[in-house]
Amino acid sequence: MVRRAAPLALLLASQALVSQAGASDLDDLLAALKKARSFAARGQVEVTVLFPPRAVPTRTVGALPALPIRPGLLGKTFEATRGEGEPVAGRPTVRYELNARAGQAARWTLWIDQEWNVPLAFEERTAQGELARRAVFQKVNAKLSRVNLGVSAPPAGLRAALLRAVPGLRLPAGFTPVEVRRREGGGLDVTLSDGLNVLALVTAPKSVRAAPGVATRRVGAGFVWLVGNLPPGELKRALEGVRGVDEAGLGTFVPVADSKE
Repeated sequence: MVRRAAPLALLLASQALVSQAGASDLDDLLAALKKARSFAARGQVEVTVLFPPRAVPTRTVGALPALPIRPGLLGKTFEATRGEGEPVAGRPTVRYELNARAGQAARWTLWIDQEWNVPLAFEERTAQGELARRAVFQKVNAKLSRVNLGVSAPPAGLRAALLRAVPGLRLPAGFTPVEVRRREGGGLDVTLSDGLNVLALVTAPKSVRAAPGVATRRVGAGFVWLVGNLPPGELKRALEGVRGVDEAGLGTFVPVADSKE
């Protein structure tokens, strides 16, 4: 019995070590992202955006574009794997690969400065591996700059309220509503997040032009859109069961400055 149990014990121990390593990698990344709310590198950054498509996909800016990171959600929806990173702007880095635990959300790679412990580059790819966005420092200043990038917590009860207000809505795996804004011209804009990726759920009196990353459904006299970096089938599936929209049911979640009442 002891001899038979030994391989099983070794297997369980090995799985536990792998799990602990994954958790440690994620914890290390979250620590870097927490620091990035207060400190950031500055210099020359090349940014390429292929999704959504634009006439001039590449531009140069002075800092990495801010990512809409919500650490509490990210830790639940993504797995992180740490590896040796390539130098960025001549500085050694650690590379983190982020893959969604479920669904077909975009996957990410972040390069974290080994000394400063803040991001120096990131890359977003579709679930199929196609490049959507990349930002990389070409030159970096000698010191970090102070920033203030606070993140507000999602309002309590918003998820349940959204599912009541938009019956039949099927939230994509890992995504939850985090903010509601009133749209100029009518309707609401609901931000859905999985901790890193963002989708826009829109109620509007008019439809929207067909484009990559856009699904739309007519509901009564209006329309519902879902916009973001997900496969077309996933976007359509989220909306195909929607039976109605009650914008008033989300009114208490709209910031006072946006409210028309």
